[in-house]
Amino acid sequence: MRSELFSAENLEKESAQPGLRLQNSKLLKAELNGEFMARVGSMVAYQGQVQFEALGSGGLGKFLKQKLTGEGVPLMKVSGHGDVFLAENAADIHLIDLEPGDGLSINGANVLAFDSTLNYDIKMVQGAGALSNAGLFNCVFSGYGRIAVTTKGTPVVLTVDQPTYVDPQAAICWSANLQTGYHRAEQLGLGTLLGRTTGERFTMSFAGQGFVVVQPSEEPPGGLAGAAQGQQQQGGIIGNLLGH
Repeated sequence: MRSELFSAENLEKESAQPGLRLQNSKLLKAELNGEFMARVGSMVAYQGQVQFEALGSGGLGKFLKQKLTGEGVPLMKVSGHGDVFLAENAADIHLIDLEPGDGLSINGANVLAFDSTLNYDIKMVQGAGALSNAGLFNCVFSGYGRIAVTTKGTPVVLTVDQPTYVDPQAAICWSANLQTGYHRAEQLGLGTLLGRTTGERFTMSFAGQGFVVVQPSEEPPGGLAGAAQGQQQQGGIIGNLLGH
């Protein structure tokens, strides 16, 4: 049987080391010898002895935060021995290696998989609450390990060494140490700017030293807080959960 389908670039890529790596730009391969965390529903194929265990948003505390904020990652624990292939609507996949002392703030909708050695929590994005009574939340990762994130299209990584402004829908992730803020579009002379909002139209600012990853797409992410209705009742609970 002959076909370009069977060319070397489409054959499964093998490695002697376990862990997360790219099969191609839209397919993640996890060579499994232990466990890792992945987005529920992202598995497209697997080989070997593999178990899948749904974890909600990663524990009771994170589950409650996800319900109240709308942010979070519906997770499954993948364990055993074998090869697992993951994808998310043919989105582009990128690998980021975190080391001790690093911190990454990321929209939960763009988290595909990560090593179980990493820690993550759901936190309000600094400056978001000032523009609306419904806040904006992100997942913050730290520790040592690898995380796979998705983008729609090829992103650009902006080095933040001067005031930087991004449409919130296009901001995928950024250095957790950056100072963030939100500005109404008309204050910046941008007119009508449809961003990742909680009922307002604004752009997001970054200051400090670090980076922000921007995708060439503006899609409503999964990181919005609930609607303003009922937010005041939930506000106290969210504040307690987030330590504010």
